[in-house]
Amino acid sequence: MTQLSRTQSTFTPPVPEAKRWIEGVSFPADRPLINVSQAAPVDPPPAALRRAMAEAMEQPETHLYGPVLGLPALRTALARDWSAHYDAEVSADQVAITAGCNQAFAATMAAIAGEGDEVLLPTPWYFNHKMWLDMQGVRTVPLPTGDDLLPGAEDARALISPKTRAIVLVSPNNPGGVEYPADTLRALYDLAREHGIKLIVDETYKDFDSRSGAPHDLLRQPGHEDTLIQLYSFSKAYRLTGHRVGAIIAAPGLLEEVEKFQDTVAICAPQLGQIAALWGLENLSQWVAGERDEILARREAITAQFPRLEARGWRLKGLGAYFAYVEHPFADGSEVLGRRLVHEAGILALPGTMFVPPEDPAGARHFRFAFANLDADAITVLFDRLEALDWPLAGTDSPS
Repeated sequence: MTQLSRTQSTFTPPVPEAKRWIEGVSFPADRPLINVSQAAPVDPPPAALRRAMAEAMEQPETHLYGPVLGLPALRTALARDWSAHYDAEVSADQVAITAGCNQAFAATMAAIAGEGDEVLLPTPWYFNHKMWLDMQGVRTVPLPTGDDLLPGAEDARALISPKTRAIVLVSPNNPGGVEYPADTLRALYDLAREHGIKLIVDETYKDFDSRSGAPHDLLRQPGHEDTLIQLYSFSKAYRLTGHRVGAIIAAPGLLEEVEKFQDTVAICAPQLGQIAALWGLENLSQWVAGERDEILARREAITAQFPRLEARGWRLKGLGAYFAYVEHPFADGSEVLGRRLVHEAGILALPGTMFVPPEDPAGARHFRFAFANLDADAITVLFDRLEALDWPLAGTDSPS
């Protein structure tokens, strides 16, 4: 039997797959496509940041390789920002800059896990995490969550084996939107520390957390360097998605291992993106606060509109960051209805089947809506279209 290649060992990326559903489909001017499939801002960075980037383009060093673990000034600035936000001591040598947060995850996993090891991912999971583990030959162990989409430490305890290397969390969560309570994070941290494994907390959406101040105290725990690894992305806060700038906050010894990955995959994160991220950290705190207010306002608009769908059998399972994770009431599964939404409602959304193992029946009952690019008017139109769906309900005969 021919052995699968690394990429053949995993599935097709969900976002590109969903985008293929709209190829060749025409959407009338008075009924344009509502795209809630991807969590990426579509607007450019603010004008002041663009001007700073244009000036940086004229500097010769912008076009050269930089230090493998990132520009020293950016590492220092993020350490200072992280220290202030978490009321903890973070130094520059605990920060590595990567080409986006996906690469931060890939580099981290390459540094701590090998072929045949295991990693716990709560379901529904972020699909790119699962894809990388597949390609690395690491077994993903699904960690079930409750109706509140939160994982429990005792459930995780039952799944830990001698091969377990890490528990991976995303908070605020993608795809679920939920903000993990400090007690939940602390319980899973204590469990990881007890078993000598890593707790990886992907905080890509921390700038849009509805809570003020630090969402947890893990960085203040004695000896946290042995357990805690945090991941971050500058893409959402400063609209730098195309410039690929992320970060790892971890023990310096682990970052020495990350350096091996970085040097052989990207050498360094893009210089222009790093310069932009640094300028943003130093100049855009008030602007980011305004962006957070706008995202929270859109979240409130979802909350205000949802009773319309609730009356028709929908359930809102999680809401926050850029996401609403919803349970639909229809007889067919979301993998079928996702394509129908495009043609019958002009909506592109990702079905829950893209966030769970194939054998998990919960995926067919759910959708993820990424609402970061919808203003209040667009959210109203989204709910108008969803409310108008007249499909057979679960418990009735489906025409398919």
